[in-house]
Amino acid sequence: QLQVAEFGGGLVHPGGSLRLSCAASGESIMYFRHYDVGWFRQAPGKEREGVSCIGTSSQTTYYVDSAKGRFTISRDYVKNSIFLEMNYLKPEDTGTYYCAAIAACDVATGLGEVYFSGQGTQVTVSS
Repeated sequence: QLQVAEFGGGLVHPGGSLRLSCAASGESIMYFRHYDVGWFRQAPGKEREGVSCIGTSSQTTYYVDSAKGRFTISRDYVKNSIFLEMNYLKPEDTGTYYCAAIAACDVATGLGEVYFSGQGTQVTVSS
């Protein structure tokens, strides 16, 4: 059994920063490092959007165009965690952010099929 949980959301002013964390847990935690992982977000009334992902060796990363230059994804193999550093936040970044283990992270096409994800953490960017 393997599951993930997100932390770090909150209310921030435009131009501010947040760091989201995603921690894996469960009996099969030793396998977490073998998954490509990523972050999705969903805003009210909008479809789910793949924001960023990172491969098993951290050599491959992907960012949606709107996040390039502002967001940084990373993973910690010892802590079995992934992180999303978000800077220069904009109101359009508002949404629920979900961490997920995915079938593949592709530099061009982004996040593949979701194997499992967490309950999400809310990010609100507003003045």
